[in-house]
Amino acid sequence: MRERFSTTDTESFSRIRAKGAPRRGRRSERFDDHEPEVVFGFDDHGAYAVAGDEYADFDGGHENHDGEHDHHDDSHDDNYDGPAGADRWSTWDQSTPTEKGPEPRPAWVVTELAAVDTELGLVKTGKEADVFLLERAVPGTDRRTLMAAKRYRDSQHRMFHRDSGYLEGRRHKESRIARAMAKRTAFGKEAIAAQWAGAEFTALCRLWSAGVAVPYPVQIMGTEILMEFVGDESGTAAPRLAQLRAEEVDVEDLWEQLGRSLSLLAGDGYAHGDLSAYNILVHEGRLVIIDVPQIVDVVANPRGRAFLERDVRNVGAWFVSRGLPEQRVGELVGALEFDARLG
Repeated sequence: MRERFSTTDTESFSRIRAKGAPRRGRRSERFDDHEPEVVFGFDDHGAYAVAGDEYADFDGGHENHDGEHDHHDDSHDDNYDGPAGADRWSTWDQSTPTEKGPEPRPAWVVTELAAVDTELGLVKTGKEADVFLLERAVPGTDRRTLMAAKRYRDSQHRMFHRDSGYLEGRRHKESRIARAMAKRTAFGKEAIAAQWAGAEFTALCRLWSAGVAVPYPVQIMGTEILMEFVGDESGTAAPRLAQLRAEEVDVEDLWEQLGRSLSLLAGDGYAHGDLSAYNILVHEGRLVIIDVPQIVDVVANPRGRAFLERDVRNVGAWFVSRGLPEQRVGELVGALEFDARLG
């Protein structure tokens, strides 16, 4: 067993074993007797789902009724072909070009096919997804990197409590799938998961390329997104903005960083949609915005202006409580509405 890692997050977590973990791969199962099976894919417009014979690349572990991952140790099976001492081979070659991060890629991204992936533990739990710490390394070399693996949960444990508002302006290309999503059937929930994962990966790629302070998106496979781990080399995650005291940071500098990123976002016609001091990380003075699956098109979404203003006021409350003049919040709202050409 690996040791427990320390973290600045107040949520507790434990490391999983490094050896004997299950390998990921394809599996096929019926959601129920009345719904067709579904295949999730990814194209230039994000995730999509179509009826098919199987679906691919969900987390190899299963959750029990308590929401915990129950991994089956198949390392001793006769047909086990996974790497010794790791959880799986690198999945880099299993993602298509549109399922990989934008170029030029940072030098730390490990693309060698000889690399292996090892899970080091749970970083964060959420209502829709869990984030794990994952090491991708080339055995026998010093090529290694830490990544955050965000995995959207299975349909029995997922809580997409904000779907209706955020999905306004998004339409699925197949009416049958759109109906299943609206009814929240098991089939529909899996389609929603694929749409959320695809939307987040697409948003990260777009925002990274535009210069917004977000984690670099490495790749997507099914409902798993691998992205830059924001933290130190020991695996300690960067603290959330909400955890920091005024004396620990340069409040003015962080507000300027936030304004630059939100201006770039608004200029591209978008708002974060759920921004607060809890989904902003601060690592060595660098502000990083996370959790962007609900990114809102402020023009197509009839509530776009409201989402934009709420983002600024929610996170602005943290800054005001730490000395920022309150009028600066209203000024930023006005500037972003201008950037987004909302009049």
